[in-house]
Amino acid sequence: MKKNLIVMLLGMLFAVASCSFTNKSLDTVNDGDKDKLLIEIIAYMLEKGHYEPKDINDDFSVSVFEEFIDVLDPTKRYFLESDIKEFEKYKFQIDDQIKNTDISFFDLVHKRLMKRMDEASDIYKDILSKPFNFDTAEKIDINYEDQTFVSSKKELRERWRKQLKYATISTFDDKLTDKEKPLSKTEAEKAARELTKSTLDDFFDFVNNEYDREDWFGQYINTIVEGFDPHTYYFAPEDKDKFDVSMSGKFEGIGARLQKKKDQIKIVEVISGGPIWRDQTIEVGDEIIKVGQKPDEEPVDVTGMQLNDAIKLMKGPKGTNVYLTVKKVDGSTQVVKITRDLVEMEESYAKSATVKKEDHTYGIINLPKFYVDFKDYSNRNAASDVAKEIERLKQAGMEGLVLDLRDNGGGSLRTVVEMAGLFIKDGPVVQVKSSGSTEEKVVHEDKDERIQWDGPLVLLVNELSASASEILAAAMQDYKRGVVIGSKQTFGKGTVQNLWSLSDIVRNNEHGDLGALKVTTQKFYRINGGSTQLEGVKSDVVVPDKYSYIDLGERDQQNPLAWDKISPANYKTWDGYIDYKQTIANSAKRMAANSQLKLIEENAKWLKEQQDENVVSLSYSDYKKEKEKLLEKSKHFKGIYDYKTGLTFESLKYEKDLFVKDTILKEKRERWHKDLARDVYVEEAISVLKDLKINNIKNNNKLAAIKG
Repeated sequence: MKKNLIVMLLGMLFAVASCSFTNKSLDTVNDGDKDKLLIEIIAYMLEKGHYEPKDINDDFSVSVFEEFIDVLDPTKRYFLESDIKEFEKYKFQIDDQIKNTDISFFDLVHKRLMKRMDEASDIYKDILSKPFNFDTAEKIDINYEDQTFVSSKKELRERWRKQLKYATISTFDDKLTDKEKPLSKTEAEKAARELTKSTLDDFFDFVNNEYDREDWFGQYINTIVEGFDPHTYYFAPEDKDKFDVSMSGKFEGIGARLQKKKDQIKIVEVISGGPIWRDQTIEVGDEIIKVGQKPDEEPVDVTGMQLNDAIKLMKGPKGTNVYLTVKKVDGSTQVVKITRDLVEMEESYAKSATVKKEDHTYGIINLPKFYVDFKDYSNRNAASDVAKEIERLKQAGMEGLVLDLRDNGGGSLRTVVEMAGLFIKDGPVVQVKSSGSTEEKVVHEDKDERIQWDGPLVLLVNELSASASEILAAAMQDYKRGVVIGSKQTFGKGTVQNLWSLSDIVRNNEHGDLGALKVTTQKFYRINGGSTQLEGVKSDVVVPDKYSYIDLGERDQQNPLAWDKISPANYKTWDGYIDYKQTIANSAKRMAANSQLKLIEENAKWLKEQQDENVVSLSYSDYKKEKEKLLEKSKHFKGIYDYKTGLTFESLKYEKDLFVKDTILKEKRERWHKDLARDVYVEEAISVLKDLKINNIKNNNKLAAIKG
């Protein structure tokens, strides 16, 4: 790497992302173009900052080469074999190019891809201009990973033809068997083909108008950085903004989700509680034509504009106005003044409900992620929200709590430490170790002796419970504070990422925002010393679910860091239960005999079989036979969705008051309660709470005192 970097590392910790991040500053002189500058900075950051920096050598070069080609052309329908052979002259040189900020490999591949995509645009249009013969007995292998690139354009066209036919056959069947308006075979084939073409037209339109060279280069950078581990990632400037929004669950704007179709920018969702929702003038389906910042200024026509550029015009600080020229669904046009505000994405936040079983009241809190406001921690965050929900549930007479962490991918380390503190008096929650074997571990502790909830606790997890979710589940398990019910193991992400703003590193930067680099810099460990990396958290009561046989954990990602262990922290298990092991044994026994879970496991195995089936017939008669078999199987598994727990779920009073003005929120909660009422895992969680309540030392002591 060129030695033109004068290095000054300044450390500043702040809570963010998938557990915590460090912001480092690098003082540098900018003497190259933006792409080369990005490569130079990122290579340096990876070398100096990654937990386990890799040698950027020939093996690494081969890995980047193969991964980048696969990212660009996963179905092998753009590049020819001759292209790959031409690219291969760089196969063992990418490591040297990274060190010398040479991007000629990327330039060659990108330029060739653009050429091949232009050719592909002509190919698919020509193929879809002619009818498919669905009576022909032919098959397609959809395991593209094991296929080779074709050697001629004739073979490439044939590959496109089969892939397009495969993409069309299900629509052909839908049009043919439509109960309200079935089409003839000729009409159905034409309509299905036209729909496939429309979908591809939209895709190629997006690539040509929304996706520029910078986006492709971002993919190349990520192929490099993900060679270190699956969670090291480069965020382009706009991606970083989206990441901040996803972690905080809020943004300042108009409160709508937009989608571009052809040259039109349309409203596809009005966010409940946002400015547009409150105004009640703009609706889903309306098209935004122009955007103005002041009433007396000429608005900007956004027709044909890239979606991200149009969104930038609409976003702005809370309290400012934006003037939208809107074409309504009925064809009329009007100008609507919207006052921008803080928009909260309600579905990202913790939500709770009471659970009634017989004459007992329990509580359930669903936590989608460990969210936090990066700019102001005192603002809304997961720990404070869960604390509020616990207090409200206690007021409603809660006798036991279910904390649902299923599908929770993690978030802020600080929030998980504070949340663990809601359930224990004090003590360590997680241990963190930075790079370097001689560096001491750091123990993150709850130092607040107050306990928000000292009653029975169950945590629900699955294979998609990751990172911060695993920290909380592991801590509660190690303390024997709660019972973990769920998959054989959680996701297994035991690493900590730091986010570095690249623009803050560069002095004399002439290229504007350079984005950010998320780098794995630490590993975290349970208080018992074991890492959650790869192994995750093993549930106390293992239950099957639809993910049981599907490869999706950390162990199934590329380049994961290894599992290891360190010395345990100093902690004492919780003394709130008796017969803790017996409660778990009782639950496991119930689950083993549960017919609903047996059906779920059978379904999971069947789904795995379907996933592994790679050779598919393109004959409509074969398609119909296979569809009928699938229909019979789906009928067999219908009981999964018809299951009834007999539990009753109800929103808390504060939410019921909101329903008066927010019917969308009411509908969302009713849908959630309906799903919970047929959730066998929640049903068992409530049974475990009941057992833990019986075995609760404090309650038994109180009972003994009363009897005495």
